[in-house]
Amino acid sequence: MLQSLRKVGIEVGRELNRAWENLSEGWRDVLSRGGNALTHFTKTQREGDPALPLPTWGLLAAEVRETDKDIVVTMEVPGMEKSDYNVSIEGNTLFVTGEKRMETETQGDRYHVLERAYGSFQRGIPLPGTVDADSATANYRNGVLTVKIKKLAGAASKRIEVK
Repeated sequence: MLQSLRKVGIEVGRELNRAWENLSEGWRDVLSRGGNALTHFTKTQREGDPALPLPTWGLLAAEVRETDKDIVVTMEVPGMEKSDYNVSIEGNTLFVTGEKRMETETQGDRYHVLERAYGSFQRGIPLPGTVDADSATANYRNGVLTVKIKKLAGAASKRIEVK
């Protein structure tokens, strides 16, 4: 009986170690690939409900890709209208600022899960080269902001041969 309990204990220990490793791997992945997407929201309260504990951090995930002529940035900004945010370029950084408002159709609702962040935010996205800010265009569709910016002449990538 004691031998059987030891085997069970060893097996439980192995399963806990596997679970911990999977959890640790997931967090490492989130931090390494999505750390820049973690955005601070200046806390605002829903009107009439000052005790509602709103999260102050949320994810605004982005992708930056480069073509021969352009740099294209796409960013998820769900739950907003295009008038709720501003897009600007300063040097080689694209800034998206705005306010995500919490809107409900009824009063007196009780929340059981509240994971989405609301309030004012600013997200800076480094661009991989020198750009012509005057050429930038921005479109917003289905919760995704797309900004296309022409690269300046001479800013094209160049492969350098290693000797």
